Amino acid sequence: MNIIVCIKQVPDTADIKIDPVAKRLLREGIKSMINPFDMYAIEEGLRLKEKLGGKVTALTMGPPQAESALREAVSLGCDEAILISDGAFTGSDTLATSYALSCAIKKIKDYDMIFCGKQSLDGDTAHVGPGIAGHLNIPQIVNVRKIQDIKEGRVTAHRMTEYGYDVLEAELPCLLTVVKDINVPRLPSLKGKMKAKSTAITVWKAADIQAEENRIGAKGSATEVWKVTTSPARPQGKIFEGEGAVDQLVLTLKGLMK
Repeated sequence: MNIIVCIKQVPDTADIKIDPVAKRLLREGIKSMINPFDMYAIEEGLRLKEKLGGKVTALTMGPPQAESALREAVSLGCDEAILISDGAFTGSDTLATSYALSCAIKKIKDYDMIFCGKQSLDGDTAHVGPGIAGHLNIPQIVNVRKIQDIKEGRVTAHRMTEYGYDVLEAELPCLLTVVKDINVPRLPSLKGKMKAKSTAITVWKAADIQAEENRIGAKGSATEVWKVTTSPARPQGKIFEGEGAVDQLVLTLKGLMK
């Protein structure tokens, strides 16, 4: 069972800064981490490898600093790590990003399953996983909360819904996006940390994955950011205490509702 886990490095802070000209996240000098949903994707990939054999390859697209996220993935148990990094990818939206990742996966060639987190902490779109499946023309199951079975070249999984779950079956190779209900991510072992330090990270540029120039970066993006604003700070709350607190609260709420 050869598994690819697509991960993303996201800012590990609520104090996100935006480039006022480019209208993109400023990542330099910002503490980063693996996208939380992707940690569940890594864990599920590792569990399948332990059960069925094979290998797990961590894949990400980003600036050179994203290498640290890949090393963390290796410390958790991933066997290989690949970074696609090129100035040509700058400005990619979810369409261009999923296309670039699909090109890298085509270069890898030998895979049975692709795991992605449900969505990223910064973009919050849930587009990239399904986009990769679309570019590769393979089946997908999104919002997976449990893998029930894998046999005879097919996977059966529970897809979380608003009112419960659906049981779906798909032919391999396929792509699954996972939710946090699926497992509890492990912590890196000392042996894993040592391996991560010495593991060579494979770096591919746009030309290495044969990505078409007009389908990556800003050129290949179907969306454009016109304006970025931050949410206003919440006003400080008020606590009512003592006798008459309920009356004061009611009067305050009436005043707010006018």
